[in-house]
Amino acid sequence: MLDAFRVEVQDSGPDDCQVFVTGELDIATAPDLRMTLYSAVTTYQRISVDLSNLQFCDCAGLNALIGAVRRAQAHGCDLRLRAVPQVLARLLRLTHTRGTFTLETNP
Repeated sequence: MLDAFRVEVQDSGPDDCQVFVTGELDIATAPDLRMTLYSAVTTYQRISVDLSNLQFCDCAGLNALIGAVRRAQAHGCDLRLRAVPQVLARLLRLTHTRGTFTLETNP
């Protein structure tokens, strides 16, 4: 069974946050992620998006992530993806968008 979509922001320092994404990121849920990440960009300088519990991502979800990276760059923020699951890694490869993102490696 798939988890319900959830996106949570947790402070991890004065200018840092972690955004945890759970469930399916698709046309129905992408607006929630987009709004959360756009808000984080106006509040934090460094944003780490943890995707370890992402179960599915379609092009609408990918578009939300690309838009958030562009918004972060425009605001001088650093937005990184962490724990990218195979389903998203494949989408990044197929769409040639891997270079759009900075991927964190787990410590």
